[in-house]
Amino acid sequence: VRMGSETTPMLGVCLGHQAIGQAFGGDVVRAPTPMHGKASRISHNARGLFRGLNGPFSATRYHSLVIERSSAPAELEVSAESDDGLVMGVQHIDRPTFGVQFHPESIASEHGRRILRNFLDLADAFHKRQQTF
Repeated sequence: VRMGSETTPMLGVCLGHQAIGQAFGGDVVRAPTPMHGKASRISHNARGLFRGLNGPFSATRYHSLVIERSSAPAELEVSAESDDGLVMGVQHIDRPTFGVQFHPESIASEHGRRILRNFLDLADAFHKRQQTF
């Protein structure tokens, strides 16, 4: 994950999100409460994957592990969180690497298509910048 993220845009969902956190030095720990098929309110920074989203939204969660906030490495910005303060999104500060703990592809998640479209747009912009060198 760490090596590949230098040249390849990445979007980690759920376990992939946790893998990104761990690859950059964060700890993955048991969540206070397992969330299996439950919707939660997600707040975000309105940038990157969340560009164009106004305010919090509802997203479906299926997990029992999370990236421990206090262990999140400096190179990963926490970009989204649940109402109970758990890390729900990360983005690398200078690589096209993003993770979400929730499932944007779930029919029960709001704005899932927008989040996925934003990732594709970010990946496309990264590749266009790479071609100019």
